[in-house]
Amino acid sequence: MISSTTARPDLSRFGPIGLVVVQSTSLCNLDCSYCYLPDRQKKRVFDLDLLPLLVRRILESPYAGPEFSLVWHAGEPLTLPTAWYDQATAILQRSLKEHGADGLEFTQHVQTNATLINDAWCDCFRRNRIVVGISVDGPEDIHDSHRRFRNGRGSHAMAMKGIEALHRHEVPFHCISVVTADAMEQPERMYRFFRDNGINDVGFNVEEQEGINTSSSMQGGAMEAKYSDFLRAFWRLSEQDGYPVVLREFDQVITLIQGNQRMTQNELNRPFSILSVDWQGNFSTFDPELLSVASDRYGTFNLGNLRELSLVESTQTAQFQRLLEDMTRGVETCHKGCEYFGLCGGGNGSNKFWEHGSLATSETNACRFGTQIPVQVLLERFESGPPLTPQPTH
Repeated sequence: MISSTTARPDLSRFGPIGLVVVQSTSLCNLDCSYCYLPDRQKKRVFDLDLLPLLVRRILESPYAGPEFSLVWHAGEPLTLPTAWYDQATAILQRSLKEHGADGLEFTQHVQTNATLINDAWCDCFRRNRIVVGISVDGPEDIHDSHRRFRNGRGSHAMAMKGIEALHRHEVPFHCISVVTADAMEQPERMYRFFRDNGINDVGFNVEEQEGINTSSSMQGGAMEAKYSDFLRAFWRLSEQDGYPVVLREFDQVITLIQGNQRMTQNELNRPFSILSVDWQGNFSTFDPELLSVASDRYGTFNLGNLRELSLVESTQTAQFQRLLEDMTRGVETCHKGCEYFGLCGGGNGSNKFWEHGSLATSETNACRFGTQIPVQVLLERFESGPPLTPQPTH
């Protein structure tokens, strides 16, 4: 079906750091049923005095590249005031200039549930050039069955007000939608929701077993078949309607296939391609969802604190070496045994850990939903008609 004739993965290659995920606050105003984060009811705030040190740690390391994006995430970033992000932006710009990194391509992002977005936030996004990602799960009943406030009230109405504000201020945004069993029977409603609300750049995150969310409604062969049908119907509607809702899962795979490219690993399993920092300044690499996670097998996935350890020094610790060894074993197992390897690069460590208790494993439920099923649906579509071209991202 898919050729996996790719070069052997080489995890001795580190970086470059392309993504820096920073927890501006641990607090979230929602209590989503599938959230993996503990203690999200506590307001712990990242100390902005750490930002210059974070920039220095990146730029002094051999893993710094020509560009990176900083994403405020892991909590609800907008529970902090707009002035906090004004100050953060000023500090970041000053720090980059002081380190002679004026030519470095830097972008700042925020991932938000959209419930707090208003005119003031839109002004903040624009003046600080913050790229906006929102999370919304579709029509009201589907969304509100999982994305609720702590008092049990659904969050859909407030999220839609936030989306309306973004449109009104012409602030572009992309969307992440967590797909649960509730949506499987309703691909037309899901498609029309995104179309009718001007949301044309969407990534489906199938509900995962991770963190404190110890089970998923999207497990088992029956749900895999339903998800295949769901994606087929969603794609067909998008083609027929003339309003392409660009799905991240399809767009990425189409680009790889048509470019005759094959992955040998991905940013989630290549050391220091991603740097994640929690509100205390503790940092990790690999998958951001492993940040500050504690386990019997690995202890914490954190490698150290910015105040005490450089990135290079962290790679010399026994903790990093153990994580790297198991991550490498897991990627190599995927390479040897999975025909989809060239299109995913060895999977995500967090999914392997949450589902199997170890990084040194291969196929996961998340692999099947995130890569295998979308690829199968796309190949069917390739075979049934003219070749598809990647849809333009807006």
